[in-house]
Amino acid sequence: MPVRWEQVVVDAKDPARLAQWWAEALGYVIVNETPDEVEIRRTPDELPGLLFTPVTDAKVVKNRLHIDLRPDDQEAEVERLVDMGARQADIGQQGVGWVVLADPEGNEFCVLSSRK
Repeated sequence: MPVRWEQVVVDAKDPARLAQWWAEALGYVIVNETPDEVEIRRTPDELPGLLFTPVTDAKVVKNRLHIDLRPDDQEAEVERLVDMGARQADIGQQGVGWVVLADPEGNEFCVLSSRK
């Protein structure tokens, strides 16, 4: 039986705000928005997407699943994301080739170095 990866679900205190932040960060578009969820994708017909759903509890521990981004210029991308509201995150990494950031709600993600 074939299966297709549809989306990653992200719990959020403010799904609309966080979806908009990630859409801008990734160059994605909002493809569906209701009071209960907001979905973003690279293009309306391209999967997978990120689906933001509301939760009332705060994030308190390191994510067990996270997104890795690989830009052409790691330093410039980190600067851009921090200017957008991301913050540096310390999860115990030392001497690695990536930078750990957290989005406006504290979800960690990595900005990897270029493959070049």
